[in-house]
Amino acid sequence: MKIVLSCLFFVFLYSATSEGYSQTITLKGKVVDAENSQVMEFANIALLVPGDSSLVTGAMSDLDGTFSFSTEPGEYLLRVGFIGYESSFKIISLAGDKELVNLGNIRLRTDATNLQEVVVEGVSSIFESDVDKRIYNVENSIVAEGATAAELLGTLPSIQIDEQGGISMRGSGEVMIYINGRPSNLSSSESENILSQFPANSIKSVELITNPSSRYDAAGVGGIINIILKKNQNLGFNGQVNASVGTRDKYQAGLNLNYATEKVNYYASYNFQDRRRFRLGESLRENFVPGFSRFLEQEDDELERRKTSLIRGGLDYNINDNLVFGFYAQANLNQETENESTNQRNFNVRNQIDSLFVRDRSERSNSNNFESGVNLTWNLDSLGQRLYTSFSYAYDQRDQIQNTSQSFFNSENEFVPANGLTQMEESPRESTFSLFQLDYEKPLGENSKIEAGLKGTFGSWDRSQVFAQGDQNTNFSPTPIDSLNDTYSFHEDVYASYFIFRSKINKFGYQAGLRAEYTETLGELASSGEKIVNNYFNIFPSVYTTYNLGQEEEISLNYSRRISRPGIWSLSPIYNLRDQLNFSIGNPYLQPEYTDSYEMGYMKGWSKYLLNATVYHRYSTNVQTRITTLLDNNITVQSRENANVRKSTGLELVNQIGVTDWFDIALTGNFFYSEIFGDNLGEGFNNSNFSWTVNLLTSMAIPNLFSVQLQGNYRGPIVLPQGEIEPLWGLNIGLRKDVMAKRGTISLNVSDIFNTQVFKIKTQDARFISDRAFDRETRIGTIAFTYRFGGFRDKSKKEGDRDGMGEDMDF
Repeated sequence: MKIVLSCLFFVFLYSATSEGYSQTITLKGKVVDAENSQVMEFANIALLVPGDSSLVTGAMSDLDGTFSFSTEPGEYLLRVGFIGYESSFKIISLAGDKELVNLGNIRLRTDATNLQEVVVEGVSSIFESDVDKRIYNVENSIVAEGATAAELLGTLPSIQIDEQGGISMRGSGEVMIYINGRPSNLSSSESENILSQFPANSIKSVELITNPSSRYDAAGVGGIINIILKKNQNLGFNGQVNASVGTRDKYQAGLNLNYATEKVNYYASYNFQDRRRFRLGESLRENFVPGFSRFLEQEDDELERRKTSLIRGGLDYNINDNLVFGFYAQANLNQETENESTNQRNFNVRNQIDSLFVRDRSERSNSNNFESGVNLTWNLDSLGQRLYTSFSYAYDQRDQIQNTSQSFFNSENEFVPANGLTQMEESPRESTFSLFQLDYEKPLGENSKIEAGLKGTFGSWDRSQVFAQGDQNTNFSPTPIDSLNDTYSFHEDVYASYFIFRSKINKFGYQAGLRAEYTETLGELASSGEKIVNNYFNIFPSVYTTYNLGQEEEISLNYSRRISRPGIWSLSPIYNLRDQLNFSIGNPYLQPEYTDSYEMGYMKGWSKYLLNATVYHRYSTNVQTRITTLLDNNITVQSRENANVRKSTGLELVNQIGVTDWFDIALTGNFFYSEIFGDNLGEGFNNSNFSWTVNLLTSMAIPNLFSVQLQGNYRGPIVLPQGEIEPLWGLNIGLRKDVMAKRGTISLNVSDIFNTQVFKIKTQDARFISDRAFDRETRIGTIAFTYRFGGFRDKSKKEGDRDGMGEDMDF
């Protein structure tokens, strides 16, 4: 199978070498900021007809500010623009005797009609829309100052965070987390743990890819969230320092450094966090199992302290005009302690107390995550033919020890020492993840292009548990319980190849892609020696179409097929025993979930208003869902099973409103109807509901004073096979002021002003009804300070020389 995929790819490469037959000219250039020469990614470049300014063709600048596209000979009006900057216009004549025209550096100047604060802070500079993704430039987000990456994601439209830190998008929890375009070596249940180690101010932008094309991994039926970390590229030595203090002992400090020469850009950063956070929980369960108390009432009070260090460094080396080499290395170091007190009261049918358990748990853990990688970008010719390759390796290790003591009180509230317990649990974890990728691009003629690639991801995860318990018979000295001690190892290798063809015919554009993935998995339980092999091959097509209705107006229609592979926590058949009456365990036989995703979109822009509307439908089979079962011994066990089908149909509306030059509003609404059919799991596992989410972000820039952001969100109920997650909402506010000649910034924010973000879930079955609530600390006040320094550029040399683009073209 590996050989077949490789052969297919090289057939694509061979077929790509044929040239287009029509006479075309390739335009090449680079877009930079006129003040500091910093590259400008995602700038819009358009060729217009001089007479009526109708669009002929165009492109968008890449991450390094460069662009390249082809057109026919003729006279055109070239327009280059970016939100918050003055658009540049120039008449250009393209003679038929040239194959390449190098426009050099195109330098854009800040729009003088807008306040400087609006350019930096305004909503229009935070949100951008592309064909297959939405981009949130969060580096200037005021409401997320001093927060973690996980908390930052919770402020963005379409994203929700549950009580365990699980991340969902558009109501779907099967979301892939990328960091700098690479899939992380984490299962979805661990994402919040690692993302909490990234401070929000280490992030430049977040990309939400709701319906990924064949270029991306097929995993993640809910889409992809790609987190782009900051990396400066200014010439000379420059950087910034930042620090913040939050209520109830939340501290953060960071340093970002950059040094760039004509050939090499070096960057390094260090961020430290020391944060305390509490969590309160309560639940009420009504049992219908004979021989046990009718009601169980539980209260939890937990205090967590986490110290993290994020160290990152790397370089980009311009070997020549067409060859760029990159290297990076990163380390996440984390120390965490948790102390939790739990009261479990049992009541009879007359609501009289039967017994009381008091559990005190302490936990210590140390985790280290290391990652390193290299990449090479090779521009094969001047016509846009390009080859990109990369390799990365990540290692994650965690040691965790928890100790629990339990006291028992009878119905008379008398302490009974004989019924006490002591418990000790060690949970070491280890994983490795490596990735190899090769991508090829080639323009064909004037409006067509092919892309092809190979990719391999190789992951290995180990989870172990050593559990010991002591009671009166052992004088409360913990002794191992063999039936609960085990090690589960899981290996997953995915081999992939893809091919994409895109083209444009007048106002109609289309892209068709096909991705092939072969997956090998092996799970092994140490105690039994059982090996579970699950190998499978899949084809994942994708189709995107767009039609330009006029200036700033288009409709789109797309389709893709995706997969959600179960991760280590969903598979591991080792009991999680944190709570003596509520266990959880994985299912090693869990199968992948498949989703067909359809979207139809409409986008229209006016002078001060942008509307982006999307109707979507998802049809999923083998749906991975959590199931709660009440056993005859009055213990509930939560596991994962494959339900037959889930259907979800929705409408998402993204609105950007420029109320005035100093006041912007972004309003996003997602309205969807979900159905889940779990007849294969038993009676009562079908459910449906209508739900919605609303996100509001406003920015106001008051000249010479400060900028203000107000962000609020509401999430409606989410359907589950055995119940639903109840609605919740929250409101955040932030203020920012530039000081020290705009080299420094002071900001103040308060998250969840009204302390309303309490996660509630209702579950019911023929044997029980359960209501649970989790109140994580979300109302946090933070004050932060940032200072920027450096920015030296060698004036003895032309600023355009480093780019290899020739002379600057200042319009």
